Amino acid sequence: MFKRTFRTGLAIGLVVAAGIAAAAITYERYDTKTLKRTIRRDAVLCGVNKGLPGFSTPDDKGNWTGFDVDFCRAVAAAIFDDPTKVQFVPLDANERFKELQSRKVDILSRNSTWSMSRETNYDLYFPAVAYYDGQGFMVPASRKIDSAVELDGSKVCVQNGTTTQLNLADYFRANNMKYQEVKSEKFDDVVKAYKDGQCDTFTADVSQLYALRKTFEKSGDHIILPDVISKEPLAPVVRQRDDDWMMIVKWTLYAMINAEELGITSQNIGEALKSKKPDVMRLVGTEGAFGEDLGLSKDWAARIIRHVGNYGEVYDRNVGKLGIPRGLNQLWSNGGIQYAPPIR
Repeated sequence: MFKRTFRTGLAIGLVVAAGIAAAAITYERYDTKTLKRTIRRDAVLCGVNKGLPGFSTPDDKGNWTGFDVDFCRAVAAAIFDDPTKVQFVPLDANERFKELQSRKVDILSRNSTWSMSRETNYDLYFPAVAYYDGQGFMVPASRKIDSAVELDGSKVCVQNGTTTQLNLADYFRANNMKYQEVKSEKFDDVVKAYKDGQCDTFTADVSQLYALRKTFEKSGDHIILPDVISKEPLAPVVRQRDDDWMMIVKWTLYAMINAEELGITSQNIGEALKSKKPDVMRLVGTEGAFGEDLGLSKDWAARIIRHVGNYGEVYDRNVGKLGIPRGLNQLWSNGGIQYAPPIR
């Protein structure tokens, strides 16, 4: 009886051990250790749009500015206490996810819409929504159109292979309207087609429409219709099975949102470090070990705020200049839906 039980137990033990070994192998295979590689490299590799005013734009000297750019600088500030330790990698829409998968970049901060299929098909995570957007339409003012329901029979310029293209088809079908698609793989080619008059309507995220119109010589000759036809939650993107890195990216954004809610800015961070309010102390690192739990320093969030600012500061100096109402991107306490879990 003892022998039999022993052999049975031994067999079970071997199976369990094999399972643990297999799990360890799987873990080793998929744990990308992005934080360690980033520290060794001494820089965050950040995938950005090649040129979108308000979000990511290089000047003639290669200096990048924008909402998405500042987010990557915030990640660098949290890790290195230095927001300049970022290498920006400009990517087209059709290559962005593949380049993240192949580890050409550590993080994608490139006006990318969070959707289920993108997570499941590309093995990616969208840790948190950085900007709530929606798809809209821009038309020449000479068309004298006030609403998207008047677009029946339009020639619509759209970037191929994007959620924008799918939303366009859904909207026209749902409203029993016809349209002709003028598409291209590259965003710049779509813009050129619109400027050249190959189409009489341009569709993209509303933020892109405002940014694009800002670049036109006669911006007043084009109007952005009030209709928003989709939900476009724009989020930073990281690889799956890279949970430690995902946590850093996610809580970098949440720290910036919480800082705005608490009234902590790049200008008063010194005073915040002296505060005795528990929620402020937890955020800036004078109480608790929340930074260490992320593999960072105690003052990780204070670094972000000092060097880059809170969410509102980043929004105002970048997207705000485009004239886009903050709308849904206001804090939940100010009528919007931006909301961060507490640090506690």
